[in-house]
Amino acid sequence: MVKRKANKLEENSNTPDLRRSTRRKQTFPTPATEEVKASESDASQAPKSEPAKSKAATKDSAQQSTLPKCEADGTATSYWLMKAEPESRFERGVDVKFSIDDLASRTEPEPWDGIRNYVARNNLRAMKKGDIAFFYHSNCKEPGIVGTMEIVQEHSPDLSAHNSSAPYYDASSKPDNPKWSVVHVKFRSKLKQAIGLKELKEMGKSGQPLEQMQVLKQSRLSVSRVSPAEFQYLMGVVKERGGESN
Repeated sequence: MVKRKANKLEENSNTPDLRRSTRRKQTFPTPATEEVKASESDASQAPKSEPAKSKAATKDSAQQSTLPKCEADGTATSYWLMKAEPESRFERGVDVKFSIDDLASRTEPEPWDGIRNYVARNNLRAMKKGDIAFFYHSNCKEPGIVGTMEIVQEHSPDLSAHNSSAPYYDASSKPDNPKWSVVHVKFRSKLKQAIGLKELKEMGKSGQPLEQMQVLKQSRLSVSRVSPAEFQYLMGVVKERGGESN
């Protein structure tokens, strides 16, 4: 199914938020069997500078010891935020809707394809097996963080870019020289209470815990970094609001 990542400005709750657009999975006559998800609409967008990471190095280092290790090589887990659209929106005749509930229903790892922004793509390529990502509902009435997922397969070529029937087909990406990448994820949890975009913006004001959070500084990104300190802070908020369901 197709998911499209967010890439519209999340200025306010009335403006569609950035997300990785999501669509309902469909069967395409692609050279591979990968299901197509949606990705950023601007395939020709020029690369952006690498996003800011943690907000306080000393705080991060103090908290690192309590955070989980990557199963692949024992290194510290990295954290991410990935956007998808939970409401129907059609791109080239394909519904890119994809929600946390859609992910929870999957019985196999889900390919996170359709990314067509260089900074977001580079973030995908930096992911390691065992990393954790927040699932963010974007371009909808109530955008915000709604759950978590785990990276279970590291990056490989995004074959949906080579499928002319796919929503985010990119003629400039060739099978022998692919421009775009995909990772595979699995559902981890759904939050009992979402953390909305308005709340995130409040937490991101000067002097607040999320003031350096990449998604708040580069709102066009559908795949962004989350520092260990930011992750731990947000999970504290989640716990205060009733926690998660698996």
